[in-house]
Amino acid sequence: MTDIAAFDPFADAASGGGNDVVTKGLVHIRLQQRNGRKSLTTVQGLNEKLDLNKITKAFKKEFCCNGCVVDDEELGRVIQLQGDQREKVKNFLVEEDIATKRNIKVHGI
Repeated sequence: MTDIAAFDPFADAASGGGNDVVTKGLVHIRLQQRNGRKSLTTVQGLNEKLDLNKITKAFKKEFCCNGCVVDDEELGRVIQLQGDQREKVKNFLVEEDIATKRNIKVHGI
């Protein structure tokens, strides 16, 4: 019989510093369900040197939706957009050379 206590599947996540929630170089695009049919698209992990307010303004103008930049303690600065904008955001980031297609992770598909 093997010792179950010897293996900790979360050891690599707990070993690092407080910045391990944001994975290295990946941009995460997620869909969060609100109430009823309403939903939010969140974009996290963009380079800190980028002006997220300008990117949000471009998203809002391009996708005809509302959005804002939210400061989160664990995740850092996150862009929130109204509606399901996952594919549009992914295509926009690739076309504008903000992120490569390899570094974008779309969740919830």
